[in-house]
Amino acid sequence: MKKLRVELGERSYPIYIGSGLLSQSELITSHIKSKQVVVVTNETIAPLYLEAVLKNLAGYSVETVILPDGEQFKTLDFVSQIFDKLLSCKFSRNATLIALGGGVVGDMGGFAAACYQRGIAFLQIPTTLLAQVDSSVGGKTGVNHPLGKNMIGAFYQPQCVIADADVLDTLDDRQLSAGLAEVIKYGLIRDLEFFEWLENNIDALLARDKQALAYAIERSCINKAEIVAEDETETGIRATLNLGHTFGHALETGAGYGKFLHGEAVAIGTCQAADLSKRLGWLDEGDVTRIIGLFKKARLPVEPPEDMDAARFLDLMAVDKKNVDGQIRLILLEKIGIATLPVDVALDLLEMTLKTYGRR
Repeated sequence: MKKLRVELGERSYPIYIGSGLLSQSELITSHIKSKQVVVVTNETIAPLYLEAVLKNLAGYSVETVILPDGEQFKTLDFVSQIFDKLLSCKFSRNATLIALGGGVVGDMGGFAAACYQRGIAFLQIPTTLLAQVDSSVGGKTGVNHPLGKNMIGAFYQPQCVIADADVLDTLDDRQLSAGLAEVIKYGLIRDLEFFEWLENNIDALLARDKQALAYAIERSCINKAEIVAEDETETGIRATLNLGHTFGHALETGAGYGKFLHGEAVAIGTCQAADLSKRLGWLDEGDVTRIIGLFKKARLPVEPPEDMDAARFLDLMAVDKKNVDGQIRLILLEKIGIATLPVDVALDLLEMTLKTYGRR
């Protein structure tokens, strides 16, 4: 087992990475504050791993909330199901919430924990590659709104993150690829050596080679932990983690939540960001080809659907947390391995990318 640490002073917490971690009860129980525990999961994960987690909680007063599976259910209405359970069971502010699932469960569970009685403890047990390398680390929690993704939420750090690589054995191929989009992101924004490693090892990752996956998870979490420790609430360098996300979030919202997995939308958005970076003179054609090529090798989409035109993109990109005074601000690439902080982009160049990239 590897143990990393997100250094945030009194809010610091460990990330455990390894195999067989769900059977190590002390990893979970050592971070529980009282006998009251609620496990939040979804209909896909519950039959696979809920029993394994509950076995660790003998002697605790445990309740479960099983949500429907999918981005389209990441709403205030479904978060209310968690509040209903906590209130009906008279859980106190010393209770602990365990989020067992992918990024949607983690975001919703974390948001509920942040809000219930103004904050209860919660643990992240991510069950998708994307959640293990990205969304479970850093304390971003929240839900979607019909007008914008993740626009309702809070920064709220977990007590720990338990990333058991064995749960990836039941992850379908599409979800595995979606997680690789966020892994590739770390190489692009700050870790050229890792990007080059990914170019050479993408086939091993797709084949679920245990050693390759363990290295990719660890390297991604190290990058994420370092960024979060430096900038917890995204006032500076943490914004670089949003490479491709402004495009991607617009795509997810415009297409309808659930049509694209988050990682798929980020892959398309990152390719659009690379195209725009080239138009600004930062990347050359060879760089863009390498970036698109790696996403393709990861079996990810790289072009937006035809029904998402430039006007629709621009309308939805205007609803983004990085924007200031109505100006769309984007994370772009100065070169592979170096991302910009949010930059204002001339509308004509942005429109050129939206109108021409991936449009046959």
